Amino acid sequence: METLAKEPKGQLTIRTLAMPADTNPAGDIFGGWVMSQMDIAGAISAVERAKGRVVTVAVEAMTFIAPVKVGDVLCVYTSVEKVGNTSITIGLEAWVRRNRLDDRKKVTEARFVYVSLDEDGQKRPIPRD
Repeated sequence: METLAKEPKGQLTIRTLAMPADTNPAGDIFGGWVMSQMDIAGAISAVERAKGRVVTVAVEAMTFIAPVKVGDVLCVYTSVEKVGNTSITIGLEAWVRRNRLDDRKKVTEARFVYVSLDEDGQKRPIPRD
């Protein structure tokens, strides 16, 4: 994974504000909170591509590059990396805007895998576009 990019890769999928309730004792935002936001964004992207319900089955890779601070605007970008018969791999990058300014900094990158399911919770083939 490339960690020194100057511009986000992918489509802006979710944007949220890091709040004091999400911090550890050092004042940094919990990594689990960041991971949760990335999972939500990845699922949005996977649902759009799979045209239906998906569930998270794996986090293939996740790298924390820099801490997220209270007041940062967390922006998660997604891109479809691979589409299988029933699974889809989404590349994710989390960037922050410090003090709500335009200056962006990449804080996390990851690759999540989702599986497409039907109404009965069984694997469903992903439509080919």
